[in-house]
Amino acid sequence: MSNPSETSEIVLEVTDLKTHFATPAGEVKSVDGVSFSVRRGEILGLVGESGSGKSITGFSIIGLVDPPGRNVGGSILFKGEDLLAASEKQLRTLRGNRIAMIFQDPMMTLNPVLSVKTHMVETVLAHESVSRAEALRRSIEALRMVGISQPETRIESYPHEFSGGMRQRVAIAIALLHKPDLIIADEPTTALDVTIQSQILSEVQVLCRELGMGLIWISHDLGVVAGLADRIAVMYAGRIVEQGDVDQILDRPKHPYTAGLIGSAPAANRRGERLTQIRGSAPHPLRRPEGCAFRTRCDFSTDACLQEPTETIGAADYRWRCFNPLGATEATS
Repeated sequence: MSNPSETSEIVLEVTDLKTHFATPAGEVKSVDGVSFSVRRGEILGLVGESGSGKSITGFSIIGLVDPPGRNVGGSILFKGEDLLAASEKQLRTLRGNRIAMIFQDPMMTLNPVLSVKTHMVETVLAHESVSRAEALRRSIEALRMVGISQPETRIESYPHEFSGGMRQRVAIAIALLHKPDLIIADEPTTALDVTIQSQILSEVQVLCRELGMGLIWISHDLGVVAGLADRIAVMYAGRIVEQGDVDQILDRPKHPYTAGLIGSAPAANRRGERLTQIRGSAPHPLRRPEGCAFRTRCDFSTDACLQEPTETIGAADYRWRCFNPLGATEATS
């Protein structure tokens, strides 16, 4: 899959983002110095185990982190505007309009006592001064875009009258109503069967290209992201440990954690071969090891890993955090 042009507009630029949670037992550093960017028409896959900080990163971007969570550092530039410095009123104007989020459970988006028509028409009217007839027309068109047949009829239905896959299509259609510059999708196809998941992924990919939207697809499933994304950012213990072009990440990973994720996927192994397993489990957020958080599970750790690895930048803006990267070391910049 080809990347969007290097000259295409950067829609989102996250720099050294830190989102922590104050608990009676101590401070949980859910997001601890995360940096990445998303260009117009580009799909970034944000992957990692449960608890790695992926969803909190997405919620931080759109301003949905509630106390005791708080941002303690970094910047989030959306088309040049720092979202961390924006007021709640400014964020409400952006949410659902220029930035949309698709949740894992579509019922977080859909109210069971409201029809799909009410959901969609009111969403349009909340951000634009158009007639109800125009809002309805746009709603029907959005349903058609995500593959819902007979949208003129189905828009009158209620969420419980749709299957899980169709509800998720409705949620995606709502996110597309204003043709946003950025969509954040938090594992929206995890609960769906493989066939429906494949259809939705294909449709989302086409829509991003046609509408020029940036997309952050959050997932624990590297196989899903591999077939969808242009670039991949791998998170572990609140930090991005490797990011770059999807082909290089999958074919020539530098971080042992990334290699472990790839090796544990059935599709990456020959039939009958034993799957690679990352030993141990992810560290407790309050008891992360000093230095590299992955060192206690890594087969390549050395005394150097007792220190926190800095980010290395290689060719084509490929980035990794590891003292002992796999393969030959590239020239750095």
